[in-house]
Amino acid sequence: MYKKPFIYSLATALYIALIVSIISPLSSFMPKEDNIFMPMVMLSLLVLSVAVMGFLFFSRPLELYLENQKKEAIAFFTQTVAFFACFTIIFLVLVFLF
Repeated sequence: MYKKPFIYSLATALYIALIVSIISPLSSFMPKEDNIFMPMVMLSLLVLSVAVMGFLFFSRPLELYLENQKKEAIAFFTQTVAFFACFTIIFLVLVFLF
Protein backbone atom coordinates (compact mmCIF):
# COMPACT_ATOMS: atom_id res chain seq x y z
CA MET A 1 0.00 0.00 0.00
CA TYR A 2 2.88 2.42 0.59
CA LYS A 3 4.13 2.46 -3.00
CA LYS A 4 0.90 3.58 -4.60
CA PRO A 5 0.57 6.99 -2.90
CA PHE A 6 4.15 7.69 -3.96
CA ILE A 7 3.36 6.68 -7.54
CA TYR A 8 0.24 8.86 -7.64
CA SER A 9 2.14 11.86 -6.30
CA LEU A 10 5.04 11.18 -8.68
CA ALA A 11 2.57 11.12 -11.57
CA THR A 12 1.26 14.48 -10.36
CA ALA A 13 4.75 15.98 -10.25
CA LEU A 14 5.56 14.57 -13.69
CA TYR A 15 2.32 15.99 -15.11
CA ILE A 16 3.23 19.44 -13.79
CA ALA A 17 6.78 19.15 -15.17
CA LEU A 18 5.39 18.07 -18.55
CA ILE A 19 2.95 20.98 -18.78
CA VAL A 20 5.62 23.50 -17.78
CA SER A 21 8.16 22.03 -20.20
CA ILE A 22 5.64 22.34 -23.03
CA ILE A 23 4.42 25.84 -22.16
CA SER A 24 7.82 27.44 -21.46
CA PRO A 25 9.28 27.09 -24.98
CA LEU A 26 5.94 28.04 -26.54
CA SER A 27 5.67 31.31 -24.59
CA SER A 28 8.07 33.05 -26.98
CA PHE A 29 5.77 32.21 -29.90
CA MET A 30 2.59 33.41 -28.23
CA PRO A 31 1.12 36.65 -29.52
CA LYS A 32 1.80 39.71 -27.39
CA GLU A 33 -1.56 41.38 -28.04
CA ASP A 34 -4.57 40.39 -26.02
CA ASN A 35 -7.22 38.33 -27.72
CA ILE A 36 -10.13 36.20 -26.59
CA PHE A 37 -8.38 32.90 -27.18
CA MET A 38 -5.61 33.17 -24.58
CA PRO A 39 -8.01 33.27 -21.60
CA MET A 40 -9.90 30.36 -23.19
CA VAL A 41 -6.69 28.35 -23.47
CA MET A 42 -5.62 29.14 -19.90
CA LEU A 43 -9.04 28.31 -18.46
CA SER A 44 -9.14 25.07 -20.47
CA LEU A 45 -5.69 24.13 -19.18
CA LEU A 46 -6.83 24.89 -15.64
CA VAL A 47 -9.92 22.67 -16.01
CA LEU A 48 -7.83 19.88 -17.55
CA SER A 49 -5.30 20.11 -14.73
CA VAL A 50 -8.00 20.09 -12.05
CA ALA A 51 -9.51 16.98 -13.64
CA VAL A 52 -6.13 15.20 -13.79
CA MET A 53 -5.23 16.23 -10.23
CA GLY A 54 -8.67 15.22 -8.99
CA PHE A 55 -8.23 11.80 -10.52
CA LEU A 56 -4.71 11.34 -9.18
CA PHE A 57 -5.54 12.53 -5.67
CA PHE A 58 -9.08 11.22 -5.16
CA SER A 59 -9.76 8.19 -7.37
CA ARG A 60 -8.13 5.53 -5.21
CA PRO A 61 -9.19 7.02 -1.84
CA LEU A 62 -12.77 7.29 -3.11
CA GLU A 63 -12.66 3.69 -4.29
CA LEU A 64 -11.41 2.57 -0.88
CA TYR A 65 -14.02 4.69 0.88
CA LEU A 66 -16.83 3.20 -1.19
CA GLU A 67 -15.50 -0.28 -0.35
CA ASN A 68 -16.03 0.68 3.30
CA GLN A 69 -12.30 0.92 3.98
CA LYS A 70 -12.46 4.42 5.45
CA LYS A 71 -9.22 4.34 7.43
CA GLU A 72 -7.29 3.08 4.41
CA ALA A 73 -8.87 5.78 2.23
CA ILE A 74 -7.82 8.53 4.62
CA ALA A 75 -4.34 7.06 4.96
CA PHE A 76 -3.94 6.76 1.19
CA PHE A 77 -5.05 10.35 0.60
CA THR A 78 -2.85 11.68 3.42
CA GLN A 79 0.19 9.80 2.16
CA THR A 80 -0.38 11.01 -1.39
CA VAL A 81 -0.57 14.62 -0.22
CA ALA A 82 2.50 14.15 1.98
CA PHE A 83 4.55 12.71 -0.88
CA PHE A 84 3.38 15.52 -3.15
CA ALA A 85 4.42 18.05 -0.49
CA CYS A 86 7.89 16.49 -0.66
CA PHE A 87 7.94 16.95 -4.43
CA THR A 88 6.84 20.55 -3.97
CA ILE A 89 9.72 21.14 -1.55
CA ILE A 90 12.10 19.57 -4.09
CA PHE A 91 10.78 21.96 -6.77
CA LEU A 92 11.27 24.86 -4.38
CA VAL A 93 14.86 23.83 -3.62
CA LEU A 94 15.56 23.51 -7.35
CA VAL A 95 14.24 27.06 -7.90
CA PHE A 96 16.78 28.41 -5.42
CA LEU A 97 19.63 26.29 -6.78
CA PHE A 98 19.13 27.29 -10.42
